[in-house]
Amino acid sequence: MLRLVLIDGHAILYRAYYALPPLTTSKGVPSGAVYGFISILLKTINDLKPTNLAVAFDRPEPTFRKKLFKEYQSQRPKMEENLVSQVDLMHSLITTLGIAVYELAGFEADDVIGTLADQAVKGEKSEVIVVTGDRDMLQLVDDRIRIYMPVKGISDAKLFGKDEVVEKFGVFPSQVVDYKALIGDPSDNYPGVSGIGPKTAENLIKKYGSLENIYKNIDQVEAKLKEKLIRDKENAFMSQKLAEIVKNAPVNLDLASTKLINLDRPDVRSVFEELGFLTLITRLSGRNGEKIKKKDDKNKKTENNNSKAEQTSLF
Repeated sequence: MLRLVLIDGHAILYRAYYALPPLTTSKGVPSGAVYGFISILLKTINDLKPTNLAVAFDRPEPTFRKKLFKEYQSQRPKMEENLVSQVDLMHSLITTLGIAVYELAGFEADDVIGTLADQAVKGEKSEVIVVTGDRDMLQLVDDRIRIYMPVKGISDAKLFGKDEVVEKFGVFPSQVVDYKALIGDPSDNYPGVSGIGPKTAENLIKKYGSLENIYKNIDQVEAKLKEKLIRDKENAFMSQKLAEIVKNAPVNLDLASTKLINLDRPDVRSVFEELGFLTLITRLSGRNGEKIKKKDDKNKKTENNNSKAEQTSLF
């Protein structure tokens, strides 16, 4: 069976950046986020055993969501310079590894992943696992799409299928968008319905099935709750559009380019050595404890620092 793993690049890079100390290479180049990302990548490959793999990244251009609601994500702080400097390094390293990268101006990585996942599962024997820290992705879950997500920092991860989504939110994956339309999302800065929290949203969706049906049956809703829903109806439907992941973005899945190839190659080892990622070299083919000859004292110091960082459980 084809098993395609799609990694939410920026989401995982962010998590790695804030989970690890500010590591640098022997030349003083910031590398902690990249080191953490690669560590997560290698563990993901080892744990999930994909046949195919790709990484999706956000683009800097405004997305259609920003055009729909100008305050979308406006409260998010500017990316720290030490992280900005690692984005290009991350792209370069993924290219060296021979892993496919997808990104699309005007769309978020979520939309790219949603579209690629939808295309992938149209095959008769295929499944998709999305690696992300973004709970919005749980709306994608179905019989052949699952989400692999950190549940406590990045030290512990859980595979989410339909049952796990219901356990977490009390609603089915197909209802997550409507759930978020009601409660809003502070991280993305869209409002939902003021005064409606998770439990009330869960109860409404369980009773009426969807946002549309809630408003079709608005006269059956308790008076105070009805007032809130009518007052913020426009916000609710706008939030629904913001929360929904696009599955028809103009991007095409090339399965041949996503075929996972051997990572334990001389060119990869050379780059890892240059970056001081010596402990990660031992994991390129799933091996542990292989002794790597240090090139010099500076590399030895960097390797030791990275070894300590790797002891922080990533996924």
